[in-house]
Amino acid sequence: MPKIGIMGGTFNPVHMGHLALAQWALEEEGLDQVWFIPTGCSYMKREQDIVPKWDRYQMTSLAVAGNDRLRCLDVEVRREGRTYSYETLELLREEYPEDNFYFIFGADCLFAIETWRNPQRIFDGCSVIAAVRGETSREEMERKIEELKDRYGADIILMPFMNLELSSTHVRELVKGGRSVRYLVPEAVAAYIEEKGFYRDEDE
Repeated sequence: MPKIGIMGGTFNPVHMGHLALAQWALEEEGLDQVWFIPTGCSYMKREQDIVPKWDRYQMTSLAVAGNDRLRCLDVEVRREGRTYSYETLELLREEYPEDNFYFIFGADCLFAIETWRNPQRIFDGCSVIAAVRGETSREEMERKIEELKDRYGADIILMPFMNLELSSTHVRELVKGGRSVRYLVPEAVAAYIEEKGFYRDEDE
């Protein structure tokens, strides 16, 4: 069965750290593809703080173009109202029953996932690849994993990953300050940000 990694997020904007994590997971965990799924209306963030969902989808599509093992899906941006990870995973399992899904996120999310909507249904819908970047001790993470396994029957893989000091917040701050984001985001994404004038207003 194909092994499909899932990377969700606002991608406001997508940057090289996201792409590096996806490529690392492809190789380290033997995935066949990684699918990027930009959020539509995230219940975790104020919508006025992010650029429109279809623009974020377009930037992410531009970022993955040229790598046939990466895809960008519009499953969340097409949905109206708030979007939840468990709903997306259940839709994917229904649409692609022949695939095995692996939800990829930073290991710090292990300590927050129980605050997400319906964590049991998240763990029922996929395995989890937790990227370890050195921000939390491995012992703490392993204890948390055992707790999540006992409580939810979770299948969690710890994946060592380089500690990249890069975030969407940092990219937005550079753009607002008139600084270059070359080599921090793909060239096509930088051009799209420039063309649209994103992240320059004080309200962004």
